[in-house]
Formats: sequence, C-alpha cells, structure tokens
Amino acid sequence: MAKTLPKTDVVTVGVGWAGGIIAAECAKAGLKVVGLERGGDKRNPEDFSMVHDELRYAIRYDLMQDVSKETITFRNKRDQRALPMRQLGSFLLGEGVGGAGVHWNGHTFRFLPYDFELKTKTIEKYGKNKIKKDYLIQDWGITYDELEPYYDKFEKTCGISGEPNPLGGKRSDDYPTPPMKSTVMTNKFKKAAEKMNLHPYVMPSGNLSESYTNPDGEKLNACLYCAFCERFGCEYGAKAAPNVTVIPTAEKTGNYELRTHANVIEIIHKNGKATGVKYIDTIKGEEVIQPADVVVLTSYVMNNSKLLLVSKLGTPYNPETGTGVIGKNYCYQLNPGTTGFFEKERFNSYMGAGALGTTVDDFNGDNYDHGDLDFIHGGSLVVSQSGFRPIGSNAVPSGTPLWGKEFKQKSIKYYTRTIDAWFQAASMPYRYNYLDLDPNFKDAYGVPLLRMTYNFTDQDRNLNDYLNKQSDKVMKEMGADIIENYGKLEDYNIVPYQTTHNVGGVPMGNDPSISAVNNYSQMWDADNVFVVGASSFPHNSGYNPTGTLGALAYRASEGIIQYSKKGGQLA
Repeated sequence: MAKTLPKTDVVTVGVGWAGGIIAAECAKAGLKVVGLERGGDKRNPEDFSMVHDELRYAIRYDLMQDVSKETITFRNKRDQRALPMRQLGSFLLGEGVGGAGVHWNGHTFRFLPYDFELKTKTIEKYGKNKIKKDYLIQDWGITYDELEPYYDKFEKTCGISGEPNPLGGKRSDDYPTPPMKSTVMTNKFKKAAEKMNLHPYVMPSGNLSESYTNPDGEKLNACLYCAFCERFGCEYGAKAAPNVTVIPTAEKTGNYELRTHANVIEIIHKNGKATGVKYIDTIKGEEVIQPADVVVLTSYVMNNSKLLLVSKLGTPYNPETGTGVIGKNYCYQLNPGTTGFFEKERFNSYMGAGALGTTVDDFNGDNYDHGDLDFIHGGSLVVSQSGFRPIGSNAVPSGTPLWGKEFKQKSIKYYTRTIDAWFQAASMPYRYNYLDLDPNFKDAYGVPLLRMTYNFTDQDRNLNDYLNKQSDKVMKEMGADIIENYGKLEDYNIVPYQTTHNVGGVPMGNDPSISAVNNYSQMWDADNVFVVGASSFPHNSGYNPTGTLGALAYRASEGIIQYSKKGGQLA
C-alpha cells in the first residue's frame, strides 16, 4: 500500500530547467515546493572534475536515461508494430538533477515573432492554400511581444553571452554578457555570409564569455573553451545550467524540498482537479503519494505526454478523427547542411565551446519569400566550433573506405581541415505524427511505454532540399576544396543521433479543441495542473528550444503564483 505524505503547495515532476524555474519562483513567493526527480543528484561542478572522458559521457551516455528501465517504442507508420528503443540514438534523454540542462551545448535563441502566430501570418501573406492538407498548423495563443519579458528574464538568470539578431524580434534589453570569441572558422563563415548579403551574428551562448552574478545572486564563471559541453557537465561552473542557477536559488529560500530517485507513475485526480502524484522510491522500492494543491509536469517531452496518458488526464489524440489533444503535434527538427574539406588550411577545431558559433537567419521563419516554394518556414544556418573530439569526429570525403589504412590517413588529415555549415530547421505538425501509449510494452515499473509514430513529411523533404542548396552556396563562398551536403531525407531512423530537440504532445493555444494548455501552460481540463516545457510547443522552429522553454517556464511560474491566490483558469 502506498505511503501518503503531508500535502505541499506545489509539486514538480522533473527537476531540469522547467522544474528548477518553477521551484525558484514559487519558493521565492513563499509557496512550499517539492521537486521529484527520478534520477540522482550529481550536479555540482566538483562532480564533473573528471568529465573529459569522451567514451564514458559522449559515447556511453553516462548522464542519460537508462533505457533498460524506461524507454519509448517507435514506428514510422500506423500499420507497423512499434518496437522499443533499446539504445539511445536519435535523441538523448537526460536524467538526474538538472536534467538535459546539465549536458546541453548552451545555444539560447529566441523564436521569431512569426513562430507564435504561424497560421495567422502564413495565411495573411500567402493565403489558406499555403497550408497543405493534414498539417496541423496553429497559433500558440501568445505573441512574441507578450513573451519577450520572460525571454529577458531567462537570459539574465543564465547570463547569456550574445549580440542582437538583426532579423529577430525586438528586445527590451541587451544580453547580460558580451558575445563569445570569434575564431578563424567562424570569421571565415561571417565574411562569406556578408559577401552574399546575409546577416551573420554571434550565436547567443549559455557558455559565458565572462564571469557573472545573476539577479538571484548565483555566480557563474567564464568559459575556458575546453570543448566538452554537449553530453558533459561543466566542472568550471561556466555553463548556464539549472544546477548552478535556479535550483540553488530555490534551496536557499527554505521553501524547497528536492527528492531524488522518485519516479512518478501517476497524476491522481478527481472531478477535474489533481490531488497529487504517486511515485516509486526506486531506492526503497516503495510507492509514495505526494498530495499537492498544484501539480506541475516539468519533465522531458516524452514523459510529460506519457504521464497524462497513463493518468487518463486530458483527451488522447486520435489521428483518424483528428480529435483529442494529448500526444498531438509531436515534432522533431531537421539538420540539413554541408561539409567543406580544406586542403591548404588548418583550424584549431579541437578547441571550442558548446555555443561558440556564428548564425545566419536569412533562411529562417518567413525572413525570405515562400510564394513559389512548396514548404513554409526554414532554419538557422550555423558554423559552430564546439570542439572535435577524437572518437566522434572522423569526417572524411565520400568514397573513403570506412575502415583501414586509407580511412585512418584521411581521418587524421581532415581532423583539422573540416568545417560544417549546418541548419537547425523547423518541423511542422502532421496529422499522423503523434504520441500514444504502446499496447504491448511496459517499463520496469509496469507502466505502458510511450509509443512514437513519426516520419518525415513532404514539407520536411522539400525544406531539407532547399536548405542544402543554400549551405552549399555558403560553403563554396568560404573556399572549401571539397563540398558535400548532407543529402536527401529518407524515412526517419531512430538509430543514428540527429538532435535532442523533440517538441509537442501537449500543445498550447487559445482553443481547447486543438490545444491541451493555455498560454500559462495551464491545462484546460484540470486548472491546477500545469504542463511546462517543450511538450507545449505546437511546432518546432529553426532553433534550439531551450530559450523558449525557459521563457514559458517563467510565465508559467507567474501563473502558478497567481492561481495559488485566486484559482480558476488564467487565460
């Protein structure tokens, strides 16, 4: 029988960026908050003092979710049987205090104003026929201008280093720290882009250009450009992460209790209200009920959707009828681009930082005319220098054998003679790309696995082909001797790594028939349940989602504080 604990004001399920922000803001406002994290508490800089182990962290995923206990199942189409993802591949699910925010690269973009009014602005400019059948394009129920103050707050919490995007939305303030350094690689890209009348700018970075103390008094150090960011924790405390910002802030209030190894398996609810959550203490092996006035789902995209589905909270999405919202609008991201091989130039590409780079947004959003194109949106073009690590960085020209003497010779030769110009490209929601519960497979705790049905669409393929041509042109201007783009999109394959920018499943909006949460991330079906994170994105833009996730979390925290005083629907 489950043990029932005393009630708290707020309980969060997951302690990453979203859970940390909710905890800090609510605890500062005097609310008692319990944070439940299914992983362990390895989060301090000294915990990562031996972090430069590529095999352990980048190849064997030491900081990631154990998929032998919980995973997802996957299929491309509904007439296929989904099978479990038994090894991490296409995306990496974080686990432990700080979540994926511990091992992220630090790219901290703002989505474009176009993104938040995607349907309205597309129809206004191109007409209704521009949105093709079965694409579930919708507005977010909030505008860029309404979200801008929360972007600003997140950037100041993190100490983001950057300069304004010349093609982005208006800003109320500058970035709190100057942009990161420029390198030979990024300058080569910048000069080529300027010659092509494009608008390059330094990527906004969660790796800090200088030491910084944020408004909550948390201190972050300056980046040392060691090249061990993505998939690694930062032993210098120089990467903005929940474990060095919002979580310590929450703990200092005395109103926050963090519990690790607490795997939530159910949201308990009755008559349109949640009363708490049930979790398994995975150390003791016992079930525990944590009652709460407000339940906030702040875990990764997959788990937010799964918990709502297993708890029968909200209406599951049905692709046949187009009704329901939980599991709807699951989107991913595209990564077209071009590799350039340079015979006479060498670069110190083994050095770098996760978000050290230069970006061009001329092909992103609706910054270029789509009138004669068979797709909408676009992507941000990036040349970054995150650091080529020796196991994972073996770029060689096509036609090179994948093993043996010639491979070794060319791998060594091109290790410092290669530059990639690549896109983070938008992903549009499609009727038959969705999340639901698998009828055949369960996790280690007896809970059904989440099933992903997903494949690339005609929109994706057309956008991918167009952007490959643009990166080819830029690489030619950069002077590469051998130019090879990433090629055409085939069926989505969950095995090779692509990006951990999964979004959707609990989409936000202002219409309960097509959205699960309002613009405060509050559920329409249970007003004391908030679902915070990239799971609420109705589509994915041409950027890393973390900046927008952080902004929405700050807005949600404002809503939770307001709800705790007055109750009711906030929007």
